[in-house]
Amino acid sequence: MKIRPVSLTLTVLSLTLASLSVGQAKPVTFDFKDPKEVNNVVFQLDAPLEAINGTANGITGTVTVDPENPAKTKGRIVVATDSLTVPNSVMRGHMLGKKWLDAKAHPKITFDIKSISAVKKSKTTGSAQVTGTFTLHGVSKEITVEARVTHLPDKLGERSGGKMEGDLLVIRSKFTINRSDYKIQPGENTDKVSEEIEISLSIAGAAPRK
Repeated sequence: MKIRPVSLTLTVLSLTLASLSVGQAKPVTFDFKDPKEVNNVVFQLDAPLEAINGTANGITGTVTVDPENPAKTKGRIVVATDSLTVPNSVMRGHMLGKKWLDAKAHPKITFDIKSISAVKKSKTTGSAQVTGTFTLHGVSKEITVEARVTHLPDKLGERSGGKMEGDLLVIRSKFTINRSDYKIQPGENTDKVSEEIEISLSIAGAAPRK
């Protein structure tokens, strides 16, 4: 499969571990279920006759990072298939229907982190190559994406309106997949539905302080 890592946040993670406070010896788990529904994925398809732009905000999952051993970062990011939407309601119905994504049969799109490499870090931000298993339309493929991660100590209070205290982990990433690799109408309707799907991720995970 042809993956073109660019600069996703789908995340993940371990690069910022170096930015977690030195005193944190225990692994820290960040929860990406966002009550404000600000976390989002943007997908774009640019075919010769039509361009399709959509979003998804049904994002959940957790990522656990070990400040003393970033390479052991583990986690899963989940996107609810039926949360994908486009401006045209008829097109959305087709997209989620049996011929395309078949949201009822395949209700989740997931990314499971396997390994992290090429880590580059500064004080509070970092980037890395994140390898994991990406599952879409019931098909799982190992892919590698570039993720940019920002650790925001003590910022959970600002995001939650003072309801919780703790840290935030923000992940941004952009990568491209080919729908044929995931058995989504391979080779069909390419004049209106591009084979390549560009995915952009921007999500924040919370680690409440107990």
